[in-house]
Order: sequence, then C-alpha cells, then structure tokens
Amino acid sequence: MYKFFATSIPAEVLLQVAFSDVMSAAIKPDGKGYTVNATQRARRDDRLRQIAAYIDREDSGFPNSIILAANYREDGLIEQDDDPSVAVRRWSVEEDGCGGYTITIPTADKLAAVIDGQHRLFAFAKSGREERLDMNLLCSVFLDLQKPYQAQLFATINSTQKPVDKSLTYELFGYNIEEEPDQMWSPDKLAVFLTRKLATEEGSPLRGRIIVAPQLDETLQAMAGEGNWKVSTAVIVEGIMRLFSSNPKRDTQLMLTPTRQSRAVLLKGPKDSTPLRSYFIAVNDNLIYTMVMNFLMACEDLFWSKAKPDSFITRAVGVQALFDVFRKQLVARSLANKDLRKDFFIEALAPASEIDFADEEFKKASSTGRTLIRKAIEAALAPPELF
Repeated sequence: MYKFFATSIPAEVLLQVAFSDVMSAAIKPDGKGYTVNATQRARRDDRLRQIAAYIDREDSGFPNSIILAANYREDGLIEQDDDPSVAVRRWSVEEDGCGGYTITIPTADKLAAVIDGQHRLFAFAKSGREERLDMNLLCSVFLDLQKPYQAQLFATINSTQKPVDKSLTYELFGYNIEEEPDQMWSPDKLAVFLTRKLATEEGSPLRGRIIVAPQLDETLQAMAGEGNWKVSTAVIVEGIMRLFSSNPKRDTQLMLTPTRQSRAVLLKGPKDSTPLRSYFIAVNDNLIYTMVMNFLMACEDLFWSKAKPDSFITRAVGVQALFDVFRKQLVARSLANKDLRKDFFIEALAPASEIDFADEEFKKASSTGRTLIRKAIEAALAPPELF
C-alpha cells in the first residue's frame, strides 16, 4: 500500500511544477499568465473554459483533491538526484515534530505528474482573474509512484465514480435557499424553492407525489405515502425552471461573476425568450407560483384524477409533456388574457382531457413518449385565436 500526503498548494505553484500525459502549462513570454499545451491527445478546451468560468465566480472552490505523483519526470523516469553536482530537484517530506509533515518543493521543474484532476488544475491558466492563482488546492501527493501504479490508480478512480442523481443535485444545490435574499436566487434555486412548496403545501396536486432525494423526515415520509403516483424532483424543477431560463448555467455564472449579484444583472446578459423571464428578473415569484399551481390543479382535474393505473400522463414523460405545452402555448395566452385562474387552464386544456394516455402508442422510450404526448395534447387544443 502506497502512502500519500494531503497538503494544499497554490494553483500558481502547481501550474509551474505539474504536468500530465495530456496537458502542461507554461508561463507566457511576457511573464503574465499561462498557456496550456497538449501532448499526447487533444485537450478538452470546452471543459477548461467551463471550469475557468466557475473559477472566476465568487463562490468557487474545489474540495476534491488533485492527485499527484511527485518526482516523476516528463520523460517517464523517476527523478533520482544521483549527481551531487546538480541541484537537488526531488520533492521531499519530513515530519515536523507536531504530528504533521512538511513537503519541500525545491525547484519549479515539472516533476509532479497529475494522476487525477488535470482539467481542474489547468483551467486556472484560462481564468480571467489573476488573483485566483493564489487559491490553495487540496492535493494528495504520492512520492516516487511508478507509472503502472499511476495508471491503475487513475483507472480505479474514474471507473468507480457514479454520476450524482439529478434530483439529489437539485436538493443539495438549493439547501440553503431560505438563508439568501430571494432577489439573489438563481433560476435553479427558485425552481427548487417552488418545487418544495408544491411537494408539501396543502391543496397542491403534487403534494406527496414528488420524490424528495435526501432521507425524509417523518412528516415528509407521511406526505410521500399520500400520492398514488410519483415523479422525481428533477422533473418538476426542470419543468418550472424552463419557464424563465433557457440556460440556467449561464444565468448562474452571470449572477456570481465576479461577485454575487441580484437577478437584475440578467438584463445585461444574452436575450432569453422564455415566457416568464421578465417576472423572474423582477422577482415576481408569487405570480410564477400562482400560475404554475393553477395550471397543475387544472391538470389534476382533467388528467391525473381520472388516469388509469397504466396511463403515461402520470409518468415522468407525461408530466414533462404537460409542462412543455404549458410553456409553449398556455403561459403566453394566460398573460395576454391577464387570467391566471385555474378555470382558464381548465378551459384551455379541456379538449385534450378525453385522450387515453394508457394507449399503446404512448408507451415509447422516454424522449419519444414525451413528444408523442405533447403533440397529442397540442393537436386536441382549439386554435389560439379562440382564446
């Protein structure tokens, strides 16, 4: 078993001393900033730009460690320092007498192979904020680790990672919503907040029907038992979020770069034609929630309350299709008529209420089934001019 040492190293130091089989960084000729070079295969410039944009945000941070193999040269050999006439280059570790260790990096020579975390590190070379180079990065440092063991470690790390459940991501992302002023909420956070209300509020047609990702307390467990069908948190969050943001990641970047800003900053960003965009920016969250709630109550009366057990209108694809129709057709009509009432949405959707979504034609793969359901509803609705 190989021993490793956990330490923090400034990003600028790591850019000087580290390399990978794919990338390395070099100081620009004018001494200001770095360039990233590729070696064996094309680097992921898109990935570097994404991470660099995150680095520039006020809330950036990297809790996961960058794994390094120290004393490993770019030519594939271990640095030995056998020649006493040459300055010592090897990294070394000594106990400090207090239960810790001191890592010494004697030169800026590239003697640290990046086993894992190369994009995180080299994205700092593309950051637009020079002060970010001072950020300390958690590192796990192995000394004299042979190449076969580096490859084994990399393969083990990357083959055992599992993608985080999207619903869990949304729940974790929005956990501290109540601690922030609502005008500072990004599209993701508002959508999470409204989804939580729909999952718990008396009279909500989605009460007990939204699967909450974290472990439930007793009250939430009781609510979860109320619903006769369920969809994930992600289905509802994304359905709501697409009403006021076509690119929530971009919006979040704008609101957090270079410092945390209110939703009003989005007025300076790219054009976004989502139907409730102006209400989101104006922090008119009550209108958004009222409209969504009344639409969902209409869906309950017309579709969900009378759905057969095998109906696809109560599956994720069915709920997604209903949100698609809501976003593409009904929101604009509701605003034009200045009518947010449940009765308005019942009248609008009534022509589609007799469709049997348990029919075999709707039992398709998720994306196809969603499109089939949406098109069936759209085809049944009366022409817009009748509203």
